[in-house]
Amino acid sequence: MTKSLLFVESQPAGPEQVEEYHRWHDEVHLAEILTIDGFTSARRWQTDGDTFVTMYEIDTDIPTAQANFKAAYASGKMSRPVGIQLDPPPVMRYLSLIGEVTG
Repeated sequence: MTKSLLFVESQPAGPEQVEEYHRWHDEVHLAEILTIDGFTSARRWQTDGDTFVTMYEIDTDIPTAQANFKAAYASGKMSRPVGIQLDPPPVMRYLSLIGEVTG
């Protein structure tokens, strides 16, 4: 069951890096992040501009997810971002589930 989400909003570093940006996300990053304990799925979305949002579903609490993410990055299980605008940096927000309605 999803207990939290990681919301990441980013964009390519420039028009010449759009293809590289998408290739890294689709072929490298999503597979890597799903090897981290607690991260169960990821979906990518495009806004009405050149900004993209990735939502990662997490089946653990935020402190555990953050620790697992940090450990994976420190151990080399996660590659460095490619083609991503770093100034300003991507927006990252962890969200806790506080209610749910299904139908």
